[in-house]
Amino acid sequence: MYTDTIPSVDLHEFTLGTAQERQNFIQTLGKAFTEVGFVAVKNHSVQDDLVQNLYSVCRTFFELPEALKSSYDIPGLAGQRGYTGKGKEHAKNRNTGDLKEFYHIGQEVKFDQDLKKLYPENIWPKEVPEFKKYTLEAYQKLESTGKSLLAAIALYLNLPENYFDSKIEDGNSILRPLHYFPILEPELLPDDAVRAAEHEDINLITLLMGASADGLQVLNRKGEWISVTALPEQIVVNVGDMLSRLTNNVLKSTTHRVVNPPRNKMHLSRYSIPFFMHPKPTMDLACLEQCVNADNPKKFPDITAGEYLNQRLRELGLLK
Repeated sequence: MYTDTIPSVDLHEFTLGTAQERQNFIQTLGKAFTEVGFVAVKNHSVQDDLVQNLYSVCRTFFELPEALKSSYDIPGLAGQRGYTGKGKEHAKNRNTGDLKEFYHIGQEVKFDQDLKKLYPENIWPKEVPEFKKYTLEAYQKLESTGKSLLAAIALYLNLPENYFDSKIEDGNSILRPLHYFPILEPELLPDDAVRAAEHEDINLITLLMGASADGLQVLNRKGEWISVTALPEQIVVNVGDMLSRLTNNVLKSTTHRVVNPPRNKMHLSRYSIPFFMHPKPTMDLACLEQCVNADNPKKFPDITAGEYLNQRLRELGLLK
């Protein structure tokens, strides 16, 4: 069983490989998501120059004065587009806000007018002209990679390879540039204040490009926290609660957190840009029949992705 390391896979084995290589990829990915919930993926679609440009424009935004950033925090959007300020989001079952600020970029719907009306419009900071270009390019690349990974997951679950395609097309996915700001006066913070308290993600899968500093930790099956750092050419991918619900917890949504740095590094920022892959709000998350049996009875009530998202946003303090 994987307990102390995060397994690695090569996406080219699935997208370009032989039949045997594809099968090996499917089984390795499925085993990782069954036993750990996390995997490192190389040969994804996000090139190094895009990553560098993306982090550059995101740093530029977060370095803006607080008043300017706050002008992109739009009431009524539950943090689903634009800026969310420091400490506004907290983990489920906690009241202390996380030591972070972030910006949300969502789906740019082109053809489905009903979905276009349902999703908020993206908000673009005029002070950073190339922010839109690089965030949308990253969004599209990560969405493409996520589609391939979900196709492999479908095959692992003995579903048609295209099972997720119609559910994720124009899905409610989010790209989230994150800034874990410097901790300059730690003695003034609540004792339980951390950069990101332990939590599970809401969505189907999360794709995370390498962060600018250490801090991500995953809770393994022994109940131990292990540090996760992707190599430069890798992205880290984990199961979210929606996929866990759909598979009746056969695929694990693993608890993770971002811990505060050692005192000699508290003055440094940490940047991270996860892509939360969501389906359309209408997707039924009822447990798959093949994932329910006498040894694994149904664990979750039926719910749609949209209903579940709203439930979780209330728990995070973003939706009132």
